[in-house]
Amino acid sequence: MQDLPTAAPPGSKSVSPRLGALFRSNARCMLVMAGFFLVGILFWGGFNWALELTNTEAFCISCHEMERNVYREFRHTIHYANRTGVRATCPDCHVPRDWIYKVVRKIRATNELYHWLRGSIDTREKFLAKRLELAGHVWSSMEGTDSRECRNCHDIGFMQLDSQSRMARKMHALAVSWQKTCIDCHKGVAHTLPEEILPALEAELDTMHERLEAEGVPCGDCHEGIARPPEGEDW
Repeated sequence: MQDLPTAAPPGSKSVSPRLGALFRSNARCMLVMAGFFLVGILFWGGFNWALELTNTEAFCISCHEMERNVYREFRHTIHYANRTGVRATCPDCHVPRDWIYKVVRKIRATNELYHWLRGSIDTREKFLAKRLELAGHVWSSMEGTDSRECRNCHDIGFMQLDSQSRMARKMHALAVSWQKTCIDCHKGVAHTLPEEILPALEAELDTMHERLEAEGVPCGDCHEGIARPPEGEDW
């Protein structure tokens, strides 16, 4: 004769084996998910920490190629020291602020690591020989982004043109109508210009001068102190 199943003692809870297995399975899934979440936080935090670490002036000039060349020039410009004490650092001008563009710039910078390992500009002579090419890359990038990094601090729409010199006031007004971008006129604002580019810049100035004359811009608007024709007359 088979034994009949005994009833559970009063007050006790019976859990079927299937429910117990399901509970243990869910618990394992929760632990795995929590582990992935924690690893994700650590990875994301470490990635952003490394991103910001490489986005400092100290990191940029940790290579002697930068410290001994462009940084020493930069220290003598108004972007480094000025009456207000507001200064720009390497990333302010050369690294985008928007996250996606910043990551793209960092990926492209791996090419600079390759040339650092090769010693492409590890002497002053090598640097000067490649200076025009390097500057050209930066200028092309700025032209392609409408001088995005310049405009992080300088917005022509908020400039008090009346407080500027006559020449600056006129040039900034023309920059809008001629659809110019900052780097078109401000090459060499923070670093010495390559000597090889000077003839080309002089040619650009000649072309600009011809356009100013064709549009009837008075000479005195740019050349302060120049003699002006009598009222109603032209020279």
